Amino acid sequence: MSNAGLAPLPSADRPDVAARLRDALLGASFTADGLLELLGAPAYAALARSETVPALRATRGDTPLEVLVRLFLLQQYVRHARVADVLPVDACLESGWLTRVGGPSGDEVAATVDVRPYGGPGGEDWFIVSDLGCAVGGAGGIGSRDEGVVLGVGGASTTLAGITVRTPVASALDLGAGSGIQALHAAQHATRVTATDLNPRALHITGLTLALSGAPAADLREGSLFEPVRDEETYDLIVSNPPFVISPGARLTYRDGGMGGDDLCRSLVQQAGERLNEGGFAQFLANWQHVEGEDWQDRLRSWVPRGCDAWIVQREVQDITQYAELWLRDAGDHRGDPAEYQALYDAWLDEFEARKVRGVGFGWITLRKTQAAEPSVVAEEWPYPVEQPLGDTVRAYFRRLDYLREHDDAALLAGHFKLAPEIVQEQVGLPGAEDPEHVVLRQNRGMRRATKVDTVGAGFAGVCDGSLSAGRILDAIAQLVGEDPVALRDRTPAQIRLLVEQGFLDPA
Repeated sequence: MSNAGLAPLPSADRPDVAARLRDALLGASFTADGLLELLGAPAYAALARSETVPALRATRGDTPLEVLVRLFLLQQYVRHARVADVLPVDACLESGWLTRVGGPSGDEVAATVDVRPYGGPGGEDWFIVSDLGCAVGGAGGIGSRDEGVVLGVGGASTTLAGITVRTPVASALDLGAGSGIQALHAAQHATRVTATDLNPRALHITGLTLALSGAPAADLREGSLFEPVRDEETYDLIVSNPPFVISPGARLTYRDGGMGGDDLCRSLVQQAGERLNEGGFAQFLANWQHVEGEDWQDRLRSWVPRGCDAWIVQREVQDITQYAELWLRDAGDHRGDPAEYQALYDAWLDEFEARKVRGVGFGWITLRKTQAAEPSVVAEEWPYPVEQPLGDTVRAYFRRLDYLREHDDAALLAGHFKLAPEIVQEQVGLPGAEDPEHVVLRQNRGMRRATKVDTVGAGFAGVCDGSLSAGRILDAIAQLVGEDPVALRDRTPAQIRLLVEQGFLDPA
C-alpha cells in the first residue's frame, strides 16, 4: 500500500485547532441542514453523486457558508483574506487543515482534506473528513488515483450506521474504520471505542473526524481487522464495513480485502464470536458468492460461529457481469485504455468461472452472543424497501427470539400480546367476491414486512391489545366460527410464533 501520491494530512495533535475550526464551521451554518438550504435539493443530491457543477453554480456569492462549501467540498482556491474572515486561518495553515496556493504571492488557500457536514441521529452536527475528492465514496474512479485513498460517507456507510443496535455499552470495536463514521456513531453510546485499519492514513483521518465532530478520542490501532486486538479483549459491540469486494486482485485498499472470493467476510464473521461479550452484537455489511450447486443460505449459515444467534439479510444479488462492471467503474477503469479495461474485465470473469460463481449477494449480517442451547440462525432474502434507522428493529428481533425460546406452546397460549404499531390489513380477492382469497398483514415501519394469514390469524391479531391471553382469544374465535377450541389451540401456535418472530405481534 502506498500513500506517496496523497496530500499531507492535518496534524492530529492539535485538538485546540480542531475545536476552533469546528466552532467556525458551525457559526457559518456549515451543517447538513445549512447545505441543503443553501444549495437546494437538486444541487445537494447532485453533490452526493460527486457531481459538483450545480453546487458551484449555487455558491457564486461571497457569504461565509458559500466560501466554506467552495473550500472544503468543491476544492476551490479562496483568497486568504476572505478565509481569514471566516476561519482561524493562520492556525489552520499551521496545523495543516489549509495550505497556501496561488503562485509566488501565495495569496490564496486550499483545503488539504474534504470536510463534509453529516447529521447525527440525534440532530448532532458532525463532520466527516476524507481525502480530497472523496467526500461521498468511490464514485467516479477516485480509487484509481492511489490505493491508500480514504473515502468519505457512502451508501454502505450510512446503511451500516442505520442498522447498528444503539444501546449504552462499555466497549465497541470498529474494524476497518476508514474515515471514522462508525467509530463516531459508537462514541455516542460506548464508554470505550477501539478502531482498527490496515491503512495508517485511515486511522489518522478517523482521529480527525472524531476531533472535528467534538467526539471523544478512540483507541486507534493499525492492522487488518482483528489482528490488532489482544487475545483477552472482548467487546459489547463490533461493527465493520469491511473491504468486501470480491475481486481478482487487491488493487484498492479501501475496497479489496486481499483474500480469495468471499473468504475475508467469512473469516470476519467466524472470528467475531470469540470477541463478543455475552449478549453483545456484531454487525457487518458483506458480499457473498452464489456458487453453482450450493444454496447461498447454507453457505452463510456455515459462517456463523458457535454460541451466536444470527440474522442474515440478503438485500441484492447481481450476476457476475453486473458485479464486475460496477466495481470496474468504481475504480475508473472504464475511462482508461479500452484494451486494458477488457483485460481486467476478463480477469474478473475468469476468477468467477474458476470458482463456479454465478452471482454475488450483498446484505447485512448480525450476530448476537447467546447462551442458548440451540442458537437461532436465520438467512433470508429481503430486497424490498425498509425504513432506516433499523437498530431498534434489530434489537427487538433478538428480544422476541428470546421470548419464543423461553415459551413452549402452552406458555405461548397463556401469554398476552399486542399488535405492533402501524400494522394494516389488506384483503386480496376478486372484485365483488363475498370472501377474500387471503388476508395480508403489512408493516409500515421497520422492515415493512407483509405476511399472509388465514381468517383466524387476522382475527387473532386484530384483537391483541394485551388484555386477554392468546388462549382465551382463540377460544372466543372458535365459538364465533363454530370450530373445536382444542383443535384451534393445537394448530394456531405456529402462526402466532411467526407473527411474533416477524414483528407483527409483541409480547405484552
